[in-house]
Amino acid sequence: MNYCRLLMITFCFSLLVVSVNAFAQSSTYVIVHGAWGGAWQFKNTAAELEKKGNKIYRPTLTGLGERYHLADTSIRLQTHINDVVNTILFEDLRDVILVGHSYGGMVITGVADSLPDRIRKLVYLDAILPDDQQSVMTLMGNSGAKNGLLKFEKEGYILPFWVKNYSKFPRDVPHPLKTMTDRISLKNAKRLDIPSTYILTYEDSRSLEEDDFYPFYKKAKDLGFKTIEFIGDHNPQIKKLKELVDLLERENK
Repeated sequence: MNYCRLLMITFCFSLLVVSVNAFAQSSTYVIVHGAWGGAWQFKNTAAELEKKGNKIYRPTLTGLGERYHLADTSIRLQTHINDVVNTILFEDLRDVILVGHSYGGMVITGVADSLPDRIRKLVYLDAILPDDQQSVMTLMGNSGAKNGLLKFEKEGYILPFWVKNYSKFPRDVPHPLKTMTDRISLKNAKRLDIPSTYILTYEDSRSLEEDDFYPFYKKAKDLGFKTIEFIGDHNPQIKKLKELVDLLERENK
């Protein structure tokens, strides 16, 4: 095979790869992290999804992650909803796959109520799924022993009791209490028309019904959501990255 012919074949193959990637890069994901966390938790998830040709936005909620210097006891649930709404508006995003992890389920539900026409699909990743006028505290505050989340409250924040080294970065940070006591206001019925998926993560050693997020999974099933059972802990973006990325990638179909 002469050099010119080899060069032409290589060029044509390169065009084919570019064409395939261009065809695949039609999906825009907005990923909303959970309580105490930050966008940093989904850095690797974003990198892997972007390798597949997707565009990823990871807003960090006010007072958390790299924005923890803005922490204030006056931060409300609506502040966090506005963080994501404004990301979508100012980046002029449309046809969005909106993913919410854990507490992020409260946030994406409020975003969907505000901007239903901008969202192609909602994905609840082991997340809270609220109805109108429900809060994190009304849904989960009394779970477990004694006062649930409230037993970790101090001076207007819910503390991440598992963090032992406050000099380490990145790390979880105290979460503003009012975002968890505020009741969500849902008024837009068009939110209910958005195709939605619920991914329940659960430990292989326990039954589904024992998982803290099982009630939300069951609610999602009753509402007609697509439901997925995923063996893993509450943070699959850390320990089950490849499997999670494959799941999220399939949601762009």
